[in-house]
Amino acid sequence: MLEPAQTVQIFENLPEQILSAGEVIFEEGEPGDLMYGILEGEVDFVVKGKVIETLKKGDVFGEGALVHPEKTRASTAIAKTGCKLATMDERRFLFAIQQTPLFALLVMRSFSNRLRNLKRSL
Repeated sequence: MLEPAQTVQIFENLPEQILSAGEVIFEEGEPGDLMYGILEGEVDFVVKGKVIETLKKGDVFGEGALVHPEKTRASTAIAKTGCKLATMDERRFLFAIQQTPLFALLVMRSFSNRLRNLKRSL
């Protein structure tokens, strides 16, 4: 599996967003055309007002909107701390999966972890 440093390496030279603690990255139901890699800081992943998981450096999120036909967000993401995020659009996402198969495993693991955390919270 990829280590956080390897994940960060995949996101090098991509557009970045700098956020302050408390800033909303995206909200449930919004259309989504980007996924994110956390370069610095922590992000709370929120479903129906409840924090399901806190993501940190090396984690990825937002990939669901790139692979789901509806292209909408299933949750809300909020910067828990000041954050530096790299953004990846669908074209770059597909390229990364083709060129770095372990990246695909990282994305699947991330998605699976959030699903498990959601189930535990129900």
